[in-house]
Amino acid sequence: MSPYRASAAFTREWEHFRFAVEDGVATVTLDRPEKLNALTFDSYADLRDLIAELPHRGDAKVLVLRGQGRGFCSGGDVEEIIGELRALDTAGLLEFTRMTGAVVKALRECPLPVIAAVNGVAAGAGSVLALAADFRLLARQAKFAFLFTRVGLAGADMGSAYLLPRIVGLGRATELLVLGDSVDAERAERIGLATKVTDDLDAETAALARRLADGPAAAYSATKVLLTREQDMDLGSAIELEAITQALLMRTADHAEFYAAWSAGRKPHWSGR
Repeated sequence: MSPYRASAAFTREWEHFRFAVEDGVATVTLDRPEKLNALTFDSYADLRDLIAELPHRGDAKVLVLRGQGRGFCSGGDVEEIIGELRALDTAGLLEFTRMTGAVVKALRECPLPVIAAVNGVAAGAGSVLALAADFRLLARQAKFAFLFTRVGLAGADMGSAYLLPRIVGLGRATELLVLGDSVDAERAERIGLATKVTDDLDAETAALARRLADGPAAAYSATKVLLTREQDMDLGSAIELEAITQALLMRTADHAEFYAAWSAGRKPHWSGR
């Protein structure tokens, strides 16, 4: 992680969702349960800014996204966002759509692994937030719904038409983004949209977050960054980037610790350095 902050000072409190860091695990909890954690202008902006700050804080090794109550995130608040957008001109609308896309871009470019703990409905923008995570753990009652065409907008929103085909294939992505039908947890797992479906979402999320926080953070970070970057590279460029990355990682404290632990017959103690 870079020691150089992206801003003059870190934000001390976040008003539009709950945020906490404990023993290397950062957790964002969307907490408008009465509206299935629908997003507002401010929560979009805060998510964008928090994710940009997170790698520079130095106290987090993994990020968990979750929703309070019975839903993960139902998308943009119809009253507080869609109604307000009707009054904006095209330039104002473009500022908004670029901001929402910046949240997804930040999630994909964040060097920390991101876990989406989907406890219920993930609809519209909520489905794309989960899509942008590295791991999607689903409760049995969870479901996805890419609803954009159902409100008269393109199914391609916030990077969904870029991300979804790379996860489930072009045919499935076309179906989900054009029709906007709900996808239950069982089908999500079957088509590769879910990392795992579980009967105990909290325990599974905690276990995966703990494993990532306790593991070789530099190796995890490099792997995520290369997975993101190489999607748009030719094979030769990808192999060269991987060669350079591996050569650099071979000089890290974690790789040296692996060898020392192997030689001593013990488990390595990862420092993320």
